[in-house]
Amino acid sequence: MKRILLSLAILAGIGTALAAQDAQTAAAEAAAALAAAPEVETPVPEPSYWDKSVKTNITFAQTSLKNWAAGGFDNVSLAAYVDANANYAKDKLKWTNRLQLDYGFLYSEDKPIMQKVKDQIYFQSNGALDTPVKNLFYSADFSFKTQFGNNYTYGTPAVADPSRQDWKDARVLKSGLFAPAYVTLGLGIKWTPKPWFTANFAPVTGGFVVVDDPLLRKTYGMELHSRYADMDPAPDPIENYMYRSSRFEFGAQLKAEAKVKINDNFEVNSQLVLFSNYLKNPQNLRVNWDNRIFWKLAKYFTATFSTSTIYDDTIRISNDDHPNGYRTVQYKHIFEFGFTYTIASKK
Repeated sequence: MKRILLSLAILAGIGTALAAQDAQTAAAEAAAALAAAPEVETPVPEPSYWDKSVKTNITFAQTSLKNWAAGGFDNVSLAAYVDANANYAKDKLKWTNRLQLDYGFLYSEDKPIMQKVKDQIYFQSNGALDTPVKNLFYSADFSFKTQFGNNYTYGTPAVADPSRQDWKDARVLKSGLFAPAYVTLGLGIKWTPKPWFTANFAPVTGGFVVVDDPLLRKTYGMELHSRYADMDPAPDPIENYMYRSSRFEFGAQLKAEAKVKINDNFEVNSQLVLFSNYLKNPQNLRVNWDNRIFWKLAKYFTATFSTSTIYDDTIRISNDDHPNGYRTVQYKHIFEFGFTYTIASKK
């Protein structure tokens, strides 16, 4: 009996050893197969060189009065603002693009016509190439500025119980689409000492001032056509159609921009543009200074304060005291509260 049990134990040991050997062989074969299998590469996403964003802002206000002792008029106003940016950066090249659209109107019970309160189309594009000096770039700067439609000074009709047409007739046209329009292209140097500040100096800047409406050409400093300017004596009176529809300018331009984000709720944008026309009165700088402050009050609601300051010695402002117009500083400020939504590319 002992011999039988011993034989069975020996056979079991031999079987276990053979099974272990087979397992080792299988493991070795599996490892060899894995080593021989081709490696699966994880796809690497292509880098994005574009940074895009669109900020939209809509404001609405409505006032209704009934038995209001202090007086006033029912009115409603609506305004919209779009700020679209598309910026490209790769290696030594940087290309920034910005489009700003502004439009707003007011309708008041005392004047049965729509009154425009703001209107602007402004596009700017800047291409910059690295120089050997840190934060300095060779640059080409393009800009285009005009508005969507006509803008007026609203007078009071000289008739009792004026009609809607009487109110329209009392308006004085001040500007319109392509009246004026400013197109400039400048070559120079761009300086970016901080991510939030840039200054672009273009000593070689050419451009056109376009005034398509003949009624506004004198107001915006257009020159007489040569066939009238060379007449001696000059024609009297000088009619609006005698003025040119465009004026070429060649000079130097300095553009400084700051976009400061204090925190997630407060942002300040400022742009100052100075231009000197080499061809006529280069000492008289044309100044455009625009500021816009955003204060985020809630997730989608923002208070906005904007200012615009202009000085251009070719533009004449006319009123009852100065029927022939005079040169002065133009200023505008607007305070708004409304809905704001931003769409931005993912980082």
